[in-house]
Amino acid sequence: MPVFRNKPLSSLRLPPFAGLRIGLFGGSFNPAHAGHLAVSLKALKRLQLDRVWWMVSPQNPLKDPRENGDFAERLARAQDMARHPRLVVCDFEQQLQTRTTAQTLHALGPVLAAGRFVWIMGADSFAGLERWHDWQTIPARLPLAVFDRPGWSLKALNSVAARHLAGRRLDVYDAGLLADCPAPAWCFLPIRLRRESSTRIRSAATD
Repeated sequence: MPVFRNKPLSSLRLPPFAGLRIGLFGGSFNPAHAGHLAVSLKALKRLQLDRVWWMVSPQNPLKDPRENGDFAERLARAQDMARHPRLVVCDFEQQLQTRTTAQTLHALGPVLAAGRFVWIMGADSFAGLERWHDWQTIPARLPLAVFDRPGWSLKALNSVAARHLAGRRLDVYDAGLLADCPAPAWCFLPIRLRRESSTRIRSAATD
């Protein structure tokens, strides 16, 4: 059983999800930028989703807390960037007081079981998925949509996670079926590569 102490799911402020196909897009969003928006809009179309929820994390456990930035400012920037009727910015991890994606998905278990959800991530994150806490439980809970990032295609497709899930990969032309697939299932989606990155934006701001 998880060792974290999270708030009860009944206390969570949930957007509507019944009967909807929803992509969960987690990250620090430090800061949110046009690349996040482009991936979300592509996910809505290619995965045939009704909504994409941006799950802004209070703290990425793989990153130095000093680089994380103020949570309220990151959340507000994400809300400003995600001005689209089918994008929803959420603070689930802050509400639940979870620290990792695996813990958050565990806490959201009843919600995930009642809906049709897909986890959206970049190829850079998928390439290092084995470094995430309790990483194998993530694809076991919901399908993964992996979007290409500049310079990460080969690393992602030859990663530990890709080999572990090799028999569960959908063809890119079947990406629209992903939300209806039982986990584990995943799909690698090429996308017009963009150079925006939160790290680059932060670096430019300090120059």
